[in-house]
Amino acid sequence: VQLQAFGGGLVQTGGSLRLSCAGSGRSFANLAMGWFRRAPEKEREFVVQVDWSGKYTYYEDSVKGRFTISRDKASNTVYLQMNNLKPEDTAVYYCVAGPTYARSRSTKFPYWGQGTLVTVSS
Repeated sequence: VQLQAFGGGLVQTGGSLRLSCAGSGRSFANLAMGWFRRAPEKEREFVVQVDWSGKYTYYEDSVKGRFTISRDKASNTVYLQMNNLKPEDTAVYYCVAGPTYARSRSTKFPYWGQGTLVTVSS
C-alpha cells in the first residue's frame, strides 16, 4: 500500500497551492483520508480529514476557510487546495488514510505517504 503526495513547492504569502495524493496497492474507497504536516523544528500536527464518502470533513482551526479537502474515489486520490497561504503554513505535508473518520485531530491513520514540502515566503 502506497500513498504518494505531489504538488508542494515555493509560494509567496497569500498565494495558493494544490496538493494531490494518489493511493495504490488497494482500494481507498472505504477509507477516510487526510493530511498532516510537520513544520521545521515543530511537532507533527493534524490538518484535515475527509470521510470515505467525501461528504464530511474536519479541519484544524488554523486552516479553516483557507484550505479545502476533496477526494476522487474512482482514482484513489485526495486533494488539498490551499489558499491565502501564510509563512506558518511552511511544512512537509503528509497524506494519510485509515478506516476511521472522526471529528478529532487525534484520529489514527495507519497509512502514511512520504510527504511533500510546502514553503511559503514572506
